Amino acid sequence: MKNVADAEASWAASGPSRKEDTTSGVWSCNEWDPLKEVIVGNPLNARFPHLDKSSHAAEYAHLPSDQIPTGAIPARIVEEAEEDLAATVQHFEGLGIVVKRPDTWPHDQEVTTPFWSTKGFYNYCPRDIFLVVGDQIIETPNTIRGRLLESYSYRKIMVEYLRAGAKWYSAPKPMLLDSLFDVDHAHPAPKNHEPVFDAANVLRFGRDLLYLISSTGNELGAQWLQTVLGDEFKVHVCRIDYQGSHIDTSVVALRPGLLLCNPERVKREMLPSIFDDWEIIYSPPMVGADRFDSDYLSNAIGSSWIDMNLFSISPELVVVDRDQLPLIRLLEEHGMEVAPLKLRHARMFAGGFHCTTLDTRREGTLESYFG
Repeated sequence: MKNVADAEASWAASGPSRKEDTTSGVWSCNEWDPLKEVIVGNPLNARFPHLDKSSHAAEYAHLPSDQIPTGAIPARIVEEAEEDLAATVQHFEGLGIVVKRPDTWPHDQEVTTPFWSTKGFYNYCPRDIFLVVGDQIIETPNTIRGRLLESYSYRKIMVEYLRAGAKWYSAPKPMLLDSLFDVDHAHPAPKNHEPVFDAANVLRFGRDLLYLISSTGNELGAQWLQTVLGDEFKVHVCRIDYQGSHIDTSVVALRPGLLLCNPERVKREMLPSIFDDWEIIYSPPMVGADRFDSDYLSNAIGSSWIDMNLFSISPELVVVDRDQLPLIRLLEEHGMEVAPLKLRHARMFAGGFHCTTLDTRREGTLESYFG
């Protein structure tokens, strides 16, 4: 593994670019420009998604209902998750990156509408709840009922960004009726009765966005997003050999011209033609799953590919699970520097470094990366 001290020192020493928008408090156009400010999640009071039709389809479509975990995530796991996130925060702050974190929230409280009642989930993954596009921050219409009010734990942060000039929107609050989830669990994308999607169904490439149809995002969600963003942006819909939740354990945008893809899920022809001239590299298999026992794995929300969920500090520097040495070697072969950190319970929470962060300010300009 390469020594990244020089790369980090060089990055941290760089001042704010004249290209970034420093007036709104929010400016992030892609997945890789140099990072200046980030929200890091909060695992405290985390619960497994309350079992209902929404969470069954979105997170556990492959399981019968009697095998789905319920209740609070064990306290030891939550404590260790917070230790690891705190170490991540310390690393970011050591590079001069501003870090914000959501409030601790009472996820055990009941959430009720006229149509259903449920309990909360967690605020471990800010990537799922908010989509930053330039100086705009969008609360997305999430598919799991227990996430209906999750954005409230970020409210103080959002008000700060609004006062600083950010454009803050919220998608239409979804009704999430049972009929939305009357789907074949082999193909569990919600029906197109209303727009629903998680922000983590989306990757940003400047003026182009890649949107995954999956158990957490339907076609009407992509249509709504295109309507809101307008003609300045293009939302490209894709379908891959993966029906469960988010795009960022299947496709990772490393820098202009280079994608990291999941070899079990993604073939080049599944991606929009805008990527025809891009280099695609395929991740090696993840290692280290043998550290978990069968009871742990039976409760884990995430897949064996969760450690592919890396996060870019700059086009040259990425945060990667320190045990994924084959993946680290692949990235280094392609000119990347790696900051090796650890989220011991990424699989339990279904959240790696990309999931647990929301980059709200990066340097750079809004560009098109395709001909």
